[in-house]
Amino acid sequence: MAEPKSSLIRQQFGDVVLACKDGWKVMRHRGPSQLQFWFIALLVGVAAGFAAVGFRIGIEELQAWAYGTEDVRNINVFAAGLPWYWVVIIPICGGLVTGLILNWFTPDGRVRSVADVIEGSALHNGRVEKRAGAASAVASMITLSTGGSTGREGPVVHLAAVISSWVSNFIKADGITGRDLLGCAVAAAVSASFNAPIAGALFAMEVVLRHFALHAFAPIVIASVAGTVISRWQFGNVAEFTLPLETALRFYIELPAFLLLGLLCGLVAVVLMRAIFWTDDLGSHVQKSLRIPRWARPALAGALLGVIAIWFPHIIGVGYGTTSAALTGELLLWEAVIFAVMKVAAVAITMAGRMGGGVFSPSLVVGSLTGLAFGLVATGIFPDVSGSETLYALAGMGAVAAAVLGAPISTTLIVFELTGDWQTGLAVMVAVSLSTALASSLVDRSFFLTQIERRGVHLAAGPQAYLLAMFRVQNVMRKPDHEQAAPEDAIWGLIEQGIYVDPNATLEDVMPLFEKTNLAFLPVVTLGQEGKAPTIRGALFQVDALKQYNRALAATAAEEHS
Repeated sequence: MAEPKSSLIRQQFGDVVLACKDGWKVMRHRGPSQLQFWFIALLVGVAAGFAAVGFRIGIEELQAWAYGTEDVRNINVFAAGLPWYWVVIIPICGGLVTGLILNWFTPDGRVRSVADVIEGSALHNGRVEKRAGAASAVASMITLSTGGSTGREGPVVHLAAVISSWVSNFIKADGITGRDLLGCAVAAAVSASFNAPIAGALFAMEVVLRHFALHAFAPIVIASVAGTVISRWQFGNVAEFTLPLETALRFYIELPAFLLLGLLCGLVAVVLMRAIFWTDDLGSHVQKSLRIPRWARPALAGALLGVIAIWFPHIIGVGYGTTSAALTGELLLWEAVIFAVMKVAAVAITMAGRMGGGVFSPSLVVGSLTGLAFGLVATGIFPDVSGSETLYALAGMGAVAAAVLGAPISTTLIVFELTGDWQTGLAVMVAVSLSTALASSLVDRSFFLTQIERRGVHLAAGPQAYLLAMFRVQNVMRKPDHEQAAPEDAIWGLIEQGIYVDPNATLEDVMPLFEKTNLAFLPVVTLGQEGKAPTIRGALFQVDALKQYNRALAATAAEEHS
């Protein structure tokens, strides 16, 4: 009896193994089912959470080694006591290493960031560059460890996107699944960075996916919670900032002040963003004029940062120590104003120097300093009807960050979860709403979307503006052997008039030509060498281009409303 029973167990075990293999093949070829996808989302969330935690620990360890102190949160206080030449040399060395890494492992020497994740979600089926992304994470870690004045959240978001891109490629995910996995990775990374699971999930949908489709909500929440669990396992369930007990808002009477603060923060956010772009253009002009190798650009930016840090060491690193000082009211009015100005300058130099890092943490620093300065003035003028000036610092922190990121919902929640103070929501929401509305009218919605717009990609205007750029003419045209191909004599007639398009052009390039000429089709040709006739590749019909565009719009709408 024992032998038949053992044989039956072996047979059942073999059937289970065979079923698993068949299920794996089906998932690889047809995509995962909903239950499988939730499990994959959980794994992606765990991986992204570990990546965020590892990135943070890496910065702390490298910074402790570079500056010779374990108290990295108060690195500015320690750096103030170092010899001035060390304060200058450290960021130069960090910039040099960063420049070499980016020069070797990226095609353009540019650090990948949140803007690239947004572009990957919209245009590349939820994929980002993996090799350049990994190099950017290492470069940003070195930058933040050696005096760079940016944030750690942007690199972590892109590093998480690299993980999700690898998974998407491995399981051969389609566009919708790839974008959802990307959202899961981003949510987990943000949640692990800030210990903010609610805000992390909403950030992924509000900023990266740019929709709140129900089909994406469950897996993104699962991944966000997983990232938070990993973070709390390592760092504990503690708020990033501790506020003083007195943060009471004198309701109604004080609200006009927060309206004004919101407008001020919107302007400050615009100044921060435009300072970065202006400095980047200036840096590119100087680099081209003086023929500076691209690997040396971060080192020169590091030298400028080191000189500034001699007198203003608070610009070193992420800057959460300065933010905490602002939120607890430890700074004087003139300190808050000067520190804010110098932080803006340092962030612009760091990012224009192609050193890496993100803008989230810097916007929190600048916002808290702006809010504190405003609060000190407001409470000084109207002491009888004003609450604590630290409440203004909290509202300013959220208002500037929301305007820079273009994410009023998730930023408001991040402020709440960072501080653990849910009693001042009205003041924060009022300031955030006005700052975001004002800043979005002066830039292309946000810092990230403006970055993308500067590359010639029009994501800020919505799918109707960027979908045409996703399709190449050669993939939509009718070839000469098509049963309804354009007449060859008509094609040559248009070519002789100089009317033709390249097969590698996009529909975004050719649609204005259709509108200008009012033709039914355009010849698609490859130009030969001088003196040789062009080679006819086919013809692009306007009706085919419009059908392709309509299908893409319908698919986007279906995804966003599913």
